[in-house]
Amino acid sequence: METNCYLDLDEKGNSVDQKLYRGMIGSSLYLTSSRPDIMHSICLCARFQCNPKESYLTAVKRILKYLKGTRSLEFWYPSGANLFLEGCGDYDFGGCKLDRKSISGICHLLGCSLVSWQSKKHSCVALSTTEAEYIAVGSCCA
Repeated sequence: METNCYLDLDEKGNSVDQKLYRGMIGSSLYLTSSRPDIMHSICLCARFQCNPKESYLTAVKRILKYLKGTRSLEFWYPSGANLFLEGCGDYDFGGCKLDRKSISGICHLLGCSLVSWQSKKHSCVALSTTEAEYIAVGSCCA
């Protein structure tokens, strides 16, 4: 999904087959266990499963095209590396345009290998970028 693309409520758009849309989202959610690069985009599209529109379906198809073009990407876990646990987090202040809640992205590395990742919308509205950062760091350490 494009970095400047935001999915909003599309009340005027044409509805699409709900079963087809949910099937595409479900299959893509299964892929997020081995492809963390699509997790945020798929979870964003999954929010609109109850009333899918053509614009949401277009976003999901774009993600599937990305997956087709990046089949050669894979995880690499080298042996004999120094093992230390490192957590990294980032946030998008007011990233959800529907309710103005921030979105955090978290990853944990063991040595130089990715072992866990998460993308989560905050449960409360942050009033400043500092507050959003504290929430993101807190969820990274939890």
